[in-house]
Amino acid sequence: MSRKSTQVAMGGVATGLCLLLMFLTAMLPFAEYALPAMAGIVLIAVVVENGTKNAVVVYAAVSLLSLILVPRPEAAMLFVFFFGYYPILQFRLDRIRPKALQYLVKFLQFNVAVVAAYFVIINLFGITEILEDFGDFGRYSALVLLALGNVFFGVYDFAVSNLRYVYIHWFRPKFLRKTG
Repeated sequence: MSRKSTQVAMGGVATGLCLLLMFLTAMLPFAEYALPAMAGIVLIAVVVENGTKNAVVVYAAVSLLSLILVPRPEAAMLFVFFFGYYPILQFRLDRIRPKALQYLVKFLQFNVAVVAAYFVIINLFGITEILEDFGDFGRYSALVLLALGNVFFGVYDFAVSNLRYVYIHWFRPKFLRKTG
């Protein structure tokens, strides 16, 4: 099979797998956060095997189809605004030196993305139930949830880095028989 057809096939499979994970958000409780994160992790293989440009095409396709087809708009927006592109972007962010600046840029990017996503969810989609869910939790609940989101992001960043390493150094040579 030619290189181009392999790239197209892998892009199609990755898009389908990401969309399957996004559709499952409607069936599983609390999945609107975990499954978009898992769908983004699928893009690690696309970046490694086909490059950044092809991974961005898969991200764009999944994002567009998620916004149209996925029953949970919050999950679709989280994929579009953060989880879908972060595994692609992380390849570049990991090159920033010193490490302190790298983490500052990563956390700043995460916070801007999450605030933008919820701004769009509340104001553009009109999903005000999110605000009503905070009711008795207090006026600082959004800040507390953002702080908890930052803890989750630290874990997610670590997981994506390690999964990328495992994919490149264990899975790829063992199952795909490719090197380099």
